[in-house]
Amino acid sequence: MKPVSFQYHAPATVKEAVDLLGALPNARLLAGGQSLVPMLNLRAATPDHIIDLGGVAGLNSIRESPTTLRIGAMTTQRAIERSDLIRSNCPLLTETVLHVGHQQTRNRGTLGGSLCHLDPGAELPVIAAALEAVLTVEGPSGSRTLCFDEFPAGYLTTTLEPDEVLTEIEIPKAGADEGYAFLEFNQRPADFAVVCVAVSLAFEGARVRRARIAIGGVDYAPIRLTEAENSLRGETAGAEAFARAAAVAAALRCEGDEVSPADFRQHLAGVLTGRALSRAAERAGRT
Repeated sequence: MKPVSFQYHAPATVKEAVDLLGALPNARLLAGGQSLVPMLNLRAATPDHIIDLGGVAGLNSIRESPTTLRIGAMTTQRAIERSDLIRSNCPLLTETVLHVGHQQTRNRGTLGGSLCHLDPGAELPVIAAALEAVLTVEGPSGSRTLCFDEFPAGYLTTTLEPDEVLTEIEIPKAGADEGYAFLEFNQRPADFAVVCVAVSLAFEGARVRRARIAIGGVDYAPIRLTEAENSLRGETAGAEAFARAAAVAAALRCEGDEVSPADFRQHLAGVLTGRALSRAAERAGRT
């Protein structure tokens, strides 16, 4: 099957893209195309207009401030994988992107495209949740920012307005006292995750100063385990504290299907959370 007929547009600036979104009915943005193109071919998406962001200037940069990294929405996953700046300042993102598809798809797939597609089994939205990413979007009235936890609105649906474009993602740099881990279970390598877990632990001495835990694959959008995070704060890193946090993950209400039912996903959430916490603590030199 091939796509239905559509008109193709190639804006050169973000403003042009925003103007086209506002003027054209039933339009879709094209980023890397690794999700949208298969949907077009299957006619799961039938837009009348495709607006290609590939030629828009300024959307594929990786910049740093004293405390954060700012990544353009059109930055490819392969560029993130190979970036020394990201590897040295946010190794959790580097580790995670290696789980995304194959190298061939990472050559084209973009960070912003993955976040906006918001597949429940995708890895990059989980990292955005765990790192409390701040998103910059551009619309007819100018730019605005929102925290990633304000971004999901439903299954494959975000809170972006129909005439807004995601332009940049800001994430914090890792501190010297932090450990990290990303783990996932999938049916085959490069498949979407059945369940995946991202963990960042910051320490003060032997005790946990701050915990961030996000889980994907159990609902329409990533879930932050705030109860488990709070339970770890002030605790000494170790099996007992991590087992309590893993029990919170294992008790999550999960969406299931015939291949991976809810109770199986609950079990995976608990096991992967416990393992990820242990790995993060080990990397921080606390076990």
